Amino acid sequence: MNIVYLLLGVNLGARHEQLRKAAAEIEEHVGVIIERSSIYETAAWGMEDEPSYLNQVLLIETELKPQLLLAKIHEIESRLGRTRLKKWGSRLIDIDILFYNDFVIEEEFLTIPHPLLHKRKFTLLPLSELTLALMHPVLKKTIQELLDELNDPLEVRRLSGLDSLTDSN
Repeated sequence: MNIVYLLLGVNLGARHEQLRKAAAEIEEHVGVIIERSSIYETAAWGMEDEPSYLNQVLLIETELKPQLLLAKIHEIESRLGRTRLKKWGSRLIDIDILFYNDFVIEEEFLTIPHPLLHKRKFTLLPLSELTLALMHPVLKKTIQELLDELNDPLEVRRLSGLDSLTDSN
């Protein structure tokens, strides 16, 4: 089995429901969810005039190889209404592979670890809930060290009690 950390993000539609649907699709088509972070709300990164995002990190186990995992993730995003119109634009769902075991992959359409994870508070905060000691295989720093060195001014806040909430925006 392979250990994978995925980042889910959404800033359009029924955001909480989209996160739930994405997790259900991942369990059905990708692998077993071992652990979930809290859900965080953050201003849009890279396109500050866009609606705020909800983000969550999932720790999963999967038998899928990295390239097939990426293909399955793209299928899930498509089923949930994702269209790829502009970089960092608003979306109904975004699923990023943060880590896949301790693999380092640099291909045209797949880079693992995610090349921007160490620069994004909305990624590192939920990831830090699941692991502080995980070593970034390229930067040779733990998640805790990356978080300590982070210089990301965007506001990121942890939400709680979300299982009972619904959200229409």
